[in-house]
Amino acid sequence: MSRHDPVAISPRIRLWTLLPVVIVLGGLLIAAYLQWIFAGLPSIPSYPQLTPQTATEPYGFSVGLRLTHYVNLLFIILLARSGLQILMDHPRLYWNVHCTPGSEWVRFTPVQVPLDRLYTAKDDARYLSPWIGLPGGRHTLGLARHWHFVSALFWVLNGAIYVVLLFTTSHWRRIVPTSWDVFPQAWAYFVHYATFHLPPEPNGFYQYNALQQLSYFGVVFILAPISILTGPSMSPALVNRFHWYRRLPGNRQIGRSIHFLALCGYILFTIAHVTMVFITGFARNMNHIVIGTDNPLRFGMYIGLSGLVILFLINIMANWSTWLFPRAIQRMGDMIVNPVQRLLLGRHAPQSLYRRQDISPYFWPNGKLPTSSTWKSLADNDFRDYRLKVYGLVDNPVNLSLAELRQMANQSQITLHHCIQGWSGIAQWAGLPMAELIKLVRPKPQVRAVIFYSYGEGLEGGPYYDSQTLDNASHPQTLLAYDMNFKPLNAVHGAPLRLRVENQLGFKMVKWIEAIEFTDNYRHVWQGEGGYNSDHEFFDTMADI
Repeated sequence: MSRHDPVAISPRIRLWTLLPVVIVLGGLLIAAYLQWIFAGLPSIPSYPQLTPQTATEPYGFSVGLRLTHYVNLLFIILLARSGLQILMDHPRLYWNVHCTPGSEWVRFTPVQVPLDRLYTAKDDARYLSPWIGLPGGRHTLGLARHWHFVSALFWVLNGAIYVVLLFTTSHWRRIVPTSWDVFPQAWAYFVHYATFHLPPEPNGFYQYNALQQLSYFGVVFILAPISILTGPSMSPALVNRFHWYRRLPGNRQIGRSIHFLALCGYILFTIAHVTMVFITGFARNMNHIVIGTDNPLRFGMYIGLSGLVILFLINIMANWSTWLFPRAIQRMGDMIVNPVQRLLLGRHAPQSLYRRQDISPYFWPNGKLPTSSTWKSLADNDFRDYRLKVYGLVDNPVNLSLAELRQMANQSQITLHHCIQGWSGIAQWAGLPMAELIKLVRPKPQVRAVIFYSYGEGLEGGPYYDSQTLDNASHPQTLLAYDMNFKPLNAVHGAPLRLRVENQLGFKMVKWIEAIEFTDNYRHVWQGEGGYNSDHEFFDTMADI
């Protein structure tokens, strides 16, 4: 299938997993209708007609609040579109960390994983229309991640400015409840809306109704923090360093699922919010939030609609620039995001270990099996003739057989694997710690990078490779693994030798290793971006999250 072939996407949902949500929402709707039928509609407080002369502060919307509201919409759209593109690279969501096929609670693909042939996680990726996804297409994960992370940084910054503006003025009182009376009043409005009765509304320029207030409070102070906290729960550098962090959302996949449900929450809120803006007086409401006045003139409406057109054009430009200048988008993303990642995650050496009973029953295969005659010949002889070549800026270059590697220092660890596509799995690995190999070959002082070359090929053809910093290669849990789950490594998962770097995403852990080069930089290899996927699919140069 071509990377541009469209595929119809219809979600397959295991409804029982959403049963608590269905019960709660269904119960609320039933209760609302029962109250209406047997007791009538609840009373709604009356609101006086206010003007700036008769109203007490806070009222209206300051320039700062109006601007941050607009900027928030821009970055929410970019986050949603790039997030959906990321999701389509592994279009399945789970509540368990093992990601066993068939255990997902929802999948956005018609494909059931075949068991009669090799089917990799890369094969499972789906096409998403550029009208929805950013940038759209298939196998555009790297570019989507750049947009997602850059948008997330500016969204958080904009949100922080908004909250500061709220609390440095009296406007926080408009969305933060200060009395328990807000809950019965919110219920009264809910009964009206649920039974399709439009209640009398206050003028939003001066105050919100109770249900509005709770909704805005929930989005700003509950939904947004959930999005921010569940994002890092998918970081191998964080989760494999701090044992306690992975228990906050439960596991990586719970974090991923909640992150997606938070997106659904924003979408539902936006639909309800825009609907109410239209129903309760579109022109006046647009004047409130666009130009900060309270009148029925259409000036604010025209400016607001023009702003929405600009948002649409920005999104068109985002897709256009990404398809035409992908390398520029990659480097812009790295330039903005990498310093933040180094600051927050760069010093986190992995430490987390799991128990034997935690090992996943299924571990997704990925990557193309080597087709070279050299690798096939070695495999036919159980890799007895295999030699690992270690060279470059070292005092002691070596060629080591698999038997010699097994006779050197051996380390076993059970760790959580994080794939850039979104799936995860726990496995046992045993092999030679890279720190021991580094001691053996003695890198020269100018060495900054370690390049791992594979017998396998990448998706676009050509030998696969990737690089690690010397610091990452020296981490205590960085292994040249030759065993997996207490057995010799099989062909699918990287025999005879594969890399394990537990603070990095899976694409950095080269399988079917042929040679290792110690160097001062990686610019001399292929397109010079530090790895095959960074060269061809514009992946991040840092893979801590």
